[in-house]
Amino acid sequence: MNLHRLDLVSLSLFTLVVRTGSISKGAEFAHLAVGAASKRISDLEAAVDAELFDRHSRGVTLTAAGEALHRHAQRILHDVDQLSAELSDHARGVTGVVRLWANTSAITQFMPTDLASFSVLHPAIRIQMNEADSHEVVLAVLEGRADLGVFADRTPAHGLQTLPYRKDRLVLVVHPGHPLATRRRISFAEAASYDFVSLSQGTSLAQRLALASVQIGVPLRIRIHVRSFDAMCQMVAAGLGIAVLPGTAVQPLVKALGLRKLELTDDWVDRELLLGARDLAALPRPARSLLDHFEDQRQAAQRRPG
Repeated sequence: MNLHRLDLVSLSLFTLVVRTGSISKGAEFAHLAVGAASKRISDLEAAVDAELFDRHSRGVTLTAAGEALHRHAQRILHDVDQLSAELSDHARGVTGVVRLWANTSAITQFMPTDLASFSVLHPAIRIQMNEADSHEVVLAVLEGRADLGVFADRTPAHGLQTLPYRKDRLVLVVHPGHPLATRRRISFAEAASYDFVSLSQGTSLAQRLALASVQIGVPLRIRIHVRSFDAMCQMVAAGLGIAVLPGTAVQPLVKALGLRKLELTDDWVDRELLLGARDLAALPRPARSLLDHFEDQRQAAQRRPG
């Protein structure tokens, strides 16, 4: 087995054959003659010393060895694309790239202003932003797919070093015709007997609600799960339930949809968003610059009244 014989053209062709289920169609997308494509696939199989495809009259399917190569080929080609983009950035005068993952709460409430001011100060640094659930953010940083992550407290983050980013507060959002709409303040226990709209179960917000329901001994009545704050507010507006959401993040939606926002009196509604990295001291210079900027913005927010 001589894996150094692998080349990017053959790996790209291989992934196209997998995607299309046909060597001839893969060759067409790769702009290669069918004979040349077949030869490259045969050379790949010789290099890995295993058959990559089962051939049949309807096309080809992956063998176990083919599935293993496909996983790694996708990663290799992705890394090459990233390298190409980074070198292109350097050619255009961009001096660094920061891979930043953050949860919806951070992106909705704080990131636009923070990243805009950072871009003014550091125009040569490009931010690659990904939005994901808190546990996915942590995993991306642990696996090296992100330099920095922003996620909710209470998210398991063993293996990461963390710093405070910002704080937010959860509120109860209800339809104006709901029985609770006349209240201004309410405990979670008082609201728990009504139908709820929630994010998917793996999100930090859904897990926080589940823990709160266990603590008061009342099962949470989830009527529907959705994937965004926007969708949650739309469902509340349709009368499908009430929802616990970060107050600042949903204020524009609450106003636009004519919903009511009630203060929750429980301690757990005060949340902290955290910044995490595998090793804060070993961050690349562009990521370190962004981290320092986030800290400056946090301190400035604390000094502002209200």
